[in-house]
Formats: sequence, structure tokens, C-alpha cells
Amino acid sequence: MKRKFIYYAIACMLLSINAMAQLKVSGRVTNASDKTPLPNVTIQIKGTSNGTITSESGTFTIQVPDASSVLIFSFTGFTSKEVTVGNQTNISVALEESASQLNDIVVIGYGSAKKSDLTGSVASVKAEQLMDRPVPNVSQALQGKVAGVDVNINSSAPGQVAKVRIRGIGSINSNIDPLYVVDGVIGVDANALNPSDIASIEVLKDASSTAIFGARGANGVIIVSTKRGVRGQTRVSYEGNVNVSELYRHLPTLNSDEFVKTYNLAFANATKFDPDHGTWAPDKALNHTNFPLLFDANDKPLYNTNWEKEVYKPAISHSHYINVQGGSEKSLFSLSAGYLDQDGLMTESWFKRYSTRLTFDNDVNKWLSVGGNVSVISSKQRVVSESNGALNVPRMVSEEVPILPVKYPDGSWAGNNDIAGLEGGPNPVHIAQNRYTLNNNLQAIGDAYLNFHITKDLDFKTDFGYNLNSTKANYFSAADLPHLSADQGGVATITNNTNTYWQSENYLTWNKKINERQRMTALVGISFQRYNNENFNTEEQNFISDFFQYHNLGAGSVRQTIGSGDYQWSMNSYFARVTYNINEKYLFTATGRYDGSSRFGENNKYAFFPSVGAGWNISQEEFMKKASWIDLLKLRASYGISGNQEIGQYLSQPQIVADNTPLGGANASILLPGYIGNPDLKWERSLQFDAGLEFAIFNGRINLNLDYYRRTTKDLLLQAPIPWSAGMRTANVYQNVGSVRNSGIEVNLQTVNVKSKNLTWTTNFIFTSNKNEILNLNRGNADIFPGPNFLGQTNVLRVGQPIGSFYGMTRLGTYSTDEAAEAAQHSLLPGDRKYIYNADGTPYYSIIGRAYPKWTGMFSSTLKYKNWDFSFDIRIVEGVNAAATFKHSTEDRQTLANSLKTVLDAWTPEHQNTMIAQVRSYKFTQDSHFDTWWVEDASFIRGQNFTLGYNFPESMFGRTKINRLRVYASVQNLFVITDYSGYDPEVETFNTTYGSNSAFSQNLDFFSYPRPRVWNLGVSLGF
Repeated sequence: MKRKFIYYAIACMLLSINAMAQLKVSGRVTNASDKTPLPNVTIQIKGTSNGTITSESGTFTIQVPDASSVLIFSFTGFTSKEVTVGNQTNISVALEESASQLNDIVVIGYGSAKKSDLTGSVASVKAEQLMDRPVPNVSQALQGKVAGVDVNINSSAPGQVAKVRIRGIGSINSNIDPLYVVDGVIGVDANALNPSDIASIEVLKDASSTAIFGARGANGVIIVSTKRGVRGQTRVSYEGNVNVSELYRHLPTLNSDEFVKTYNLAFANATKFDPDHGTWAPDKALNHTNFPLLFDANDKPLYNTNWEKEVYKPAISHSHYINVQGGSEKSLFSLSAGYLDQDGLMTESWFKRYSTRLTFDNDVNKWLSVGGNVSVISSKQRVVSESNGALNVPRMVSEEVPILPVKYPDGSWAGNNDIAGLEGGPNPVHIAQNRYTLNNNLQAIGDAYLNFHITKDLDFKTDFGYNLNSTKANYFSAADLPHLSADQGGVATITNNTNTYWQSENYLTWNKKINERQRMTALVGISFQRYNNENFNTEEQNFISDFFQYHNLGAGSVRQTIGSGDYQWSMNSYFARVTYNINEKYLFTATGRYDGSSRFGENNKYAFFPSVGAGWNISQEEFMKKASWIDLLKLRASYGISGNQEIGQYLSQPQIVADNTPLGGANASILLPGYIGNPDLKWERSLQFDAGLEFAIFNGRINLNLDYYRRTTKDLLLQAPIPWSAGMRTANVYQNVGSVRNSGIEVNLQTVNVKSKNLTWTTNFIFTSNKNEILNLNRGNADIFPGPNFLGQTNVLRVGQPIGSFYGMTRLGTYSTDEAAEAAQHSLLPGDRKYIYNADGTPYYSIIGRAYPKWTGMFSSTLKYKNWDFSFDIRIVEGVNAAATFKHSTEDRQTLANSLKTVLDAWTPEHQNTMIAQVRSYKFTQDSHFDTWWVEDASFIRGQNFTLGYNFPESMFGRTKINRLRVYASVQNLFVITDYSGYDPEVETFNTTYGSNSAFSQNLDFFSYPRPRVWNLGVSLGF
């Protein structure tokens, strides 16, 4: 017993000595230039993995072993600093800004690296840059942030995502979206995330950086890193904003008096264009006798409805986000929750999203770390602007006649069908309330990892990621909507899609410092991926009552369609990367990935995707030491191959399809030849060369990044036509035919113009120029017309021309009375549209525009004075066209619907110098053609974002727990300077589905959802 007591006393003594040896150090970290506190600064005890980070007020507390301990203070954008503790118990540290950001850590595939070590073209965007304006998703947040990344916000409908294209269009029939990687989970829909959860985004643009993703990296890679836990005191932050959207550009249509005058004139002019020169009049004249509810006793219209005002109303949206972050020396955690309620400018359109995210990281011991994260996102979207080309809401805003009210005094809906002879579309308010799709989406994204620290240089990480996505689309169209669903007695459809994806990533990473001059990082790994889809859809018609909508399909008496299906694809990959650094001057990278995919033919299941890159930090050379004003001068170049596998499933295999046919007086199930298959089908290959220059001078006051790239995509996955006589339901087969080249330059110039104690002024200019050219298509290089088809072909694929070339006729104007003989050669009259014709009299077609710009730019500026800050972004897009195809039904159909005010400039005997044909009854309207009058110059200068903010001084908060409070006001889309006549020059209505190749529908506008101006108030709070 006595011996045990002695042992116990000795143990207590040793513990006491150890506790006494520990020193408690506190302090504060500030910005050396303006003395403001710096939160989230990493403080590490040199030679150990122990450390902490500063609070929102820049303070910290840390236990160190003894007085000889050295603390390393590091923070993104600032020069790191080392401080020996000595006899200090309170340490104040001021960090110097380093605009060159050479030591910034950027995320790359399967790891991270210092920016100064990169040989590839990688752009990094931090959270504070992404969230400088309220945006609902990742793709919209990226617009104008990265050179070489073209972001088109084609629809402003709530919940819609933007189209992101990196360094041009490199494919024709394959998917052209970049690959998204969220916290290591590959191929997920990052746009489902709450943008407030994002810590940073890295955009991988060249082959040196994307080849590690092999067969899925050809369109570029966007790596999203979300917020994780932090060491030290638990902190809570809140972000909230409320905004109002308003319509600020208009598409003027005829008012009631103008409509009646034009309507009557059109019938009067019909005699001229009638080959029999008959007399024409409406079925019922527009007067009080025939329409007592629409005209007064003097035959004046009772109503002058502005349908634009009835449909596009100011909309209020708001979002809220709360985040809790904390941790100890060994464990980190974070928990966040967000809510977005986005109302659309178009009545009855809205989007709601609920999100929550949990992360956990733990150092179990010296040789094992574990962690993971899970996000759950639930959203609902009410879509009322769908069905392009049909009598949908945005179309009826322009075509509904103004002499009609929204509702008659008895409460019944008014519509064009109330007037005999008009195209009987319901009024747009009626459609918006009684025809819509409700998209319900539930998504879970997450991963779990084990990281084994085998030696001080060698780690093995195994990561399991998953993505579960369930989508249910409920569609309803009421029985009282003429020409839409009245004939069917109402229509309801339910479509279910359930997608499951999992991946297993396993890799060794060896970080070896060979000697004082050389270090190397080597990576080798194996990956397994699998994707499953199950889908179901059914449509019912002829409902006993609209009350049931899609809630009870059994209430419909006609089953129109029912179908289901499922498919899978899987991949197996092997990858490796080696980076070598010699004396911080000479940098080398070699990457390879060997991919196998179930999507391709038996003869081409696997392919190898290599890349090499090199960099030269010239500023580190001895002969540059005297040029102290040069902070960085770096040259880099890379070349490599990445792939594209994003096509449908089973296209290498012959397929049969099920169908029904009448047989013996009853429907019988049959099997038909569906698709011929191609066992030699393989990946598209994207071969890319990139050369870059990075330049920083005057202690980071001027930073310049230049890139030149040349990317050639070969073995295009092209739908080659086959004869119908082959007997296949699908009259084409995927083949690897043709090639496309994208080449261009990228410029990113950052300057610090003024930097003093109270005032800082910085600017940023981004410039991108891309040239796209089809090199070859098929064996004969014949033109391909990929659609969409609108009164004929709209696009052509032609060797030597870019993808997105508009194809149509050239309108010269209208025939004058002096040109009657010339008009007669084409069976036309004075007042008809005049086109260029071939020598044989046939219509002449040519390339008449381009859907993608020659160059784009963004000019941003930020001014900070004391606690105030003001910033703005101006976006410039030049050398691009948009097709205002809505002119077809609003300039050429005067007796069917309302028209644009431009028809007031139509041909008359007194006014013959015009592009718009003489108005006449629709029975004698000249055929419309996709032509140069529709394809307009869509270049623009947009006031993208303007923000004014104020940071309340910390001294105001006293003893409260609040340590940060910022309020701001901003406006998006303040102005747009353009010659385009539609609502917005950046538009797409023919194909707005995210994840599809819509290269040929970009900038085709057939009644779009207008882009609003958005006024926003926001607050950022930390405690």
C-alpha cells in the first residue's frame, strides 16, 4: 500500500511539472495596413500539428510547451510570420498583405498545392468574392469571376441555373457542362448547394490540371470546397438578405386603339394580296354591337390591358443562413442551415430551398484522421413559363389582345378565344394560375474518409462519397384552358426520377523533401464509381373536376401514357501524379489516368489520359535579385489529354424497343429494332496546350495573369445518320467522327491603385477571347443541321465555322412599288418582304450570325474608406448575336393576335422604306423565314452589380457577444446597353435543361422570361 502511494505521488508530481511547463499565450492579430482585426488566422506551433485560429475579433489563446516555442501566423493573402514566444504571455502580430498570394493553398484533384507550385491553369475564387451579391446557386455566382469561364444566365425564372462553359464549346452531341466536384464527390449537381456553404471554388481549365479526372475532364473541372470546423472558441454567424425584383426593360405591344386600327387595316389590305381580289372582313366586327362587354356605345374599347404589367410584377425574395463552427485541438465540426424563398417576376412562379449541412473532422491519434460531411437539400420550384413555342405565359403577354380584361365583371376569365378568328390562347394570368409544373427535389450529398499517416511523408486516404437525388415533377393543366388542355378535359402528369451514385476513392500521397533544394509529391490511386437511375411517368386526362389536379390521377378517365425505366453506368479508374520542385525555381508535373467506362464498346472500354506541365519561377533566379520591384515572374506551360464520356447509356450496343400495335382487334405488345449500336464507340479526346505568364510587381500592387490555350477535340461523339431502310426506330448511330478546335487568350489584371491607412482602392479586369472552329465533321465534311428547327433550320455545323452559327436568309427590306416586276418573279407584291435569292430563283441561305461572343470582359472596382466599402462590376460581351424569333408571331400575324409596336412601322404606300411587310389578313401572310431581321446584334455592356456596405466598429458592441456586424445595399442588373430588341441579349428558350448540350439553342429567343433589376438589403452578423 505504501509503495502504491509513492507511485501515485511521483505520477502527480510529474503531471504537475508537465502542467507547469505549459505556457498560456494570448494575443491579437491585425492587418498591418489598416490595423483591423484578422479572423481565421492559422496559428501553429512550429514543428508540431498543434495550433488554433483567431476569433472574429482577431484574438487567440494557445498553450505552448515552453518559452522556446515558435508560433507561425499564416493567412490567405498575407505574408506568414514567425514569432518566438520567449517570456511573452501576450503577443500582438501585424501581418503584411501579399497581393501576389504565392503561398495561397488551392484545391486540385485529390489534394492541394501552393499557388506558386502550380504548372497548370487553375483559378481560385474565395467565398467573399462569390457572395458579393445574392445568388441562388453556384453557377450564377461564378459569372464574371474567372477568365475563360463563360456563364450565361439564360432564364431568370426562380431556381434556374446558369450555363457554364469553360474555354469554349468542344463537343457537338455530348454534354458540354464542366465536371463539378464537391468536397471530393465527383459529378454531383453543385447548383443544388446553398452558395453560403461554400468556402472556395477552384476552376481547373487546362489539361495539366484536368487530366487527373481523365474521361470526365474535357469540359473543365469546378472543384467546390465547403466550410469546415475551426479550432478555438465556437463561433456563430448569420447571413440574411431581402430583395425586390422589378421589370426594367419592356417589349412594347399595341394598345387597344392601335390594335383595333391595325386589325381593321389588315382585313382591308387583304384584297390586295388575295389572288382573287375578294373583299375580306372579320367574322364579327370589333364594335359595341358584337362585343358589348368590350366596347362602349361609341365603339371605343372599354379596356386597355397592359398584359406585361399584369404578369410581371415586383417580387420580394429573402434568404437566411446560419452557421456554427468550432472545435478543439483534435476535433473540428460545423453545422449550417439555410432557407431561400425566391419569388419570380412572373406571377405565380417561385422557388423555395431548405438546406442543412454537417461536417466533422477528428485526429484520432498520430496515425489516423477521420471525418466526413453530409448535406441535405430540399427544394420546390413552381414553373409557369415552360413549353417553348406553345401558347405559354411569356408568349401570351405579347399576343393577348389589349381590348380584353383579365376577368369579366362576372368573374369569368377573358381570352383571345372570345373573339372569333383570333388564335384562341387564354390570357397569361389565367395560364399562370392554372397550368404549371411543381418540381420537388430532395438531394443528399456526403462523404466519409479515413486518412492513415503511415510515415511523416506518406499518407493513405480512402474516401467513400455518395449522392442521392430524388426528383418528382407534378404537372397540371386545367380543363378551362382553350387550345392547351380544354379539349383533353384537363391534363395531369407525374414524373419520378431517383438517382443514386457512389464512389470509392483510394490513394497514397507521398510528400518528400529530398534536400534543401528539392521536394517532390507523388500520388497514386484507384477509383470505383457507379450510377443508377430509376424513372417512372404517367399522364391522365379528362378529369371529373380540376379540384384533383395531380393529387389523384385516378380522377382522370383517360390514361394517355405510362412508362418506366432504369439504367446504370459504372467506371473503374487508376490515376497517378508526380510534382517536382527544384529550388522553388523549376516546377514539373506529370499526370496520368487510366479510365474504364461501361458506356463504351467492347473494343474500347479503357483509355489513357496523360498530361505534363512545367513552370519556371524566373523571379527566384539570382540575376533577378536586384529587381526588387518584381515580386513574381513565372512562366508555365502544359500539354495533355482529357476525355468526354457524357452521352447516353448502352449506345455501343444494339437495342430493341417495346411498342404497341392493333392486332386481332386488340392492342398487342411488340418489339421493334431500336438502335443499331457501335462496338467501336470510344471517348472524345481533348488535346490541350496551355502557356501562361504570372507577373506581380511593386509589392503586389500590380498582378497580371496571361494565358494562351489551344484545345482540339478529336473523335467527336457524333450522331451519324443511317438510312431509314435499315429498319431502326432511331435513324442515327453514335460514331467517333470529326474534330473541333478552341483557341484563345485570357487576361486577368489586378491593381491596388491607392493604399493608405483609411483608404484603399483596387481594380480587377478580366478579358477572354475564344475562337471556335470546326475542323472536320464526317467523311465528306457535309453540312450538318442540328436544330432547333424554327420555321426551318436555325443552325448549321460547317467546317471552318464556329459551333453556334446561325443559318438563314438575308432580308433586304420590302419591295417598293417601283420593284413590282422584281417581286412578281417570286410571286410577291410591293409591300412583301424582300430577300436575296440564288440565280435560279431559289432562296439563298448563309451563315447570318453567331451565338457565342468573340470576346468578353469584366471590370470590377472596390473602394474602402474607413468602415465603408463600395464596389461595382461592369460586364462586357462583344461580337455575338441573338435571334429574336418572337418577331415571327408578333410582326407577321395581325389578325390572329396582338403585335409589337414595331408593326406601326410596316409598309404603306406612303412609307415604303421599311423592314416590316404591309399588314394583311393572316390568310395571305408571306411565309416567315429565319432571317437577318430576326438575328440581331446582341453585344452588351451590363451594370452587373453595385454594392455599398458598412462594417460597424467592434467598439460599439461592448460586452455583447457580437464581434462582427456588416450591413449592405446592392443592386444587380442596374443597366444594360445593347441594340437587342428583346428583354435581354443573354437568352435561351429552346433548351433550358441543365446538363444537356444546348450549344445550338443558345441565344434563340422565342418569348423569354425577362431578367429583372434586383434591389437588395443584406446583413452579416458574427458572435
